[in-house]
Amino acid sequence: MTRGGGGRRLPLLLAPLLTPWLLASCAQEGDFGRPAKSAWNGLVETTGTLAARERGEPASASPLTDDEALLRDRAWRFLMPAQPRAAFEDALANLTRVRALPPAWRPADIPAYHEGLIAGPFRSPVSRYRRLSEDATADARLIQAFAGVAERVFEADAMRLRALPLARSLDEWDLRQAAMRVAENRCLVAWMRLETGLRLAGYRYALEHFLVEMPGREAVPAEQALAFLEARRRLLDPLLPPEAAARCGLAEPAATEATLAPPVVAKY
Repeated sequence: MTRGGGGRRLPLLLAPLLTPWLLASCAQEGDFGRPAKSAWNGLVETTGTLAARERGEPASASPLTDDEALLRDRAWRFLMPAQPRAAFEDALANLTRVRALPPAWRPADIPAYHEGLIAGPFRSPVSRYRRLSEDATADARLIQAFAGVAERVFEADAMRLRALPLARSLDEWDLRQAAMRVAENRCLVAWMRLETGLRLAGYRYALEHFLVEMPGREAVPAEQALAFLEARRRLLDPLLPPEAAARCGLAEPAATEATLAPPVVAKY
């Protein structure tokens, strides 16, 4: 099953009209793969929240807690393409990340990472293997921190829900905002878990093709980096039930099954 459907063509059909605004919406990147704190990035994120609300998706008007803001910052790297693309495509990805466009419209493009690595000139295949290893290792190291923040957010959500029956001054609007924030937090984690599986599938696709295109000993550390990422990705599994992505309107692509594949590099 692939993510998205006929609706994913809409942003591309509107490209001539949206291009100036889309190019302006390219997010400014900060440190550790997080969005930079700026007025423009904040405006784009606010626009995304309003758009999601109009589509009927959970989008609370309540202020973010420190951990909720940190959760969104740490999800940044995984909701953007692993390999930088053309400015227009990066802008679409950023608008999808902030939910100005629905997350489900974007098709899963497993070969994109491999195509991006070999598209430009490079002096040695070693650099391509090294880039793959570095990207996979960096992702793996960030997942543990994300999972820790997600656990704290879910604990706070449980406290929030327990407080609802005890707070007599809350009206229906307050109750709805609280429920939407809880759903919003869970859907963000489900989305990040889904994208992590897609990213791992893209890395494995790249390694398999590298072994055919330019075989070398550098494939061994690359395989080890993928195993490290796969192990760290499992930290996300206990956070939510397997069907969480479907409940949030995200299709679980069959490509994520590649994470269960045997090692690419055979040991003799």
